[in-house]
Amino acid sequence: MDFEFDDTTKRLRDTLLTFMDEHVYPAEPVFAQQLEELEDRWAWSTAPILQELREQAKAQGLWNLFLPGEHGAGLTNLQYAPLAEITGRSGGLAPAALNCAAPDTGNMEVLAQFGNTEQRTQWLDPLLDGRIRSAFAMTEPDVASSDATNISTSIVRDGDEYVINGRKWWITGAMNPQCQIFIVMGKTDPSAERHRQQSMILVPRDTPGLEIKRGMTVFGYDDHSHGGHAELEFHDVRVPAGNLIAGEGEGFAIAQARLGPGRIHHCMRSIGVAERAIELMCARADSREAFGGPISGQGVVRDWIAEARVRVEQLRLLVLKTAWLMDTVGNKGAHTEIQAIKIATPQTVQWILDKAIQVHGAGGLSVDFPLAEAYAGIRTLRFADGPDEVHKGSLARAELRRQRAARG
Repeated sequence: MDFEFDDTTKRLRDTLLTFMDEHVYPAEPVFAQQLEELEDRWAWSTAPILQELREQAKAQGLWNLFLPGEHGAGLTNLQYAPLAEITGRSGGLAPAALNCAAPDTGNMEVLAQFGNTEQRTQWLDPLLDGRIRSAFAMTEPDVASSDATNISTSIVRDGDEYVINGRKWWITGAMNPQCQIFIVMGKTDPSAERHRQQSMILVPRDTPGLEIKRGMTVFGYDDHSHGGHAELEFHDVRVPAGNLIAGEGEGFAIAQARLGPGRIHHCMRSIGVAERAIELMCARADSREAFGGPISGQGVVRDWIAEARVRVEQLRLLVLKTAWLMDTVGNKGAHTEIQAIKIATPQTVQWILDKAIQVHGAGGLSVDFPLAEAYAGIRTLRFADGPDEVHKGSLARAELRRQRAARG
């Protein structure tokens, strides 16, 4: 078993590490200041420093690294994993600088895999170029969206058009005025088989009847890095029939194909969050004194630091194994491991962030350090792309089947 990175990964990793040190980290306070000065606080992707970073990333070959195949950089999941981890160290800036930020990543994957030629030309190409942003509208306030078959938004055929009615919330990216296209999931045939009722359709932002009701915050943070979350309403929204992605009844299958890569990308970046938290925790522990010495000498703090290192190393190995399986046996073959990392990652990184905040004292709760905002983001991941309990239930069922088969 060889744990060494291949030559392509080494080259890109070295380039990216230098890019982070020379450009991204120094840009963080500038980006924060420019966000405060924006006329529209949700228009974060128009910040001048981000535009500069994006041009530099393109010039250095650090663009669209997440996307395999002809439309992206052509990397495997295993090659992309250590690169995504590095960007997670500056999660509010680096992924966007490389055009590797959610929800655009998942939407580009959907269009690349399921979109027709016209849809790719109209929406995928400008997303790949970073000229527009996008959103994925699935979650609803009136149903338990952890069961995607509950989705109640209606998509009804009317001649050469589809008519959409319904409510959505926690729609990431929707508050950004550069978000020009929504991929909307709803029901085209409520009488069909349970997993064939749903479809996905493209809705441009300026379509009459699409109303963005409000922005939504997480623990008071508005999540600029992803364009904000929003509640939406669709009132007799009409779009051409050609805006349907793939075909009627394909929505659930498309969602599952989209969520596999999305889940592992979140996990990859989250490891970077954990690593930066450990760095900050160690620096704070060495620099703060209490009861006659640095708090790094306290047994409980040392225990936290040791546990943090063990846990993040375990997590990284599980994520890399999952990436390798996705590359070798496909997303379906790696389903169990994808669920495992989705369960383990937010809980592990949340624990590390909690201890880093504790070491920082009251400062850890403030905006003077990135820990509180990172904690809010990681806590969100225990719901995003499916809550812990759903993944645990599915993973347990698979394990029970495997054990029964072994006994048989």
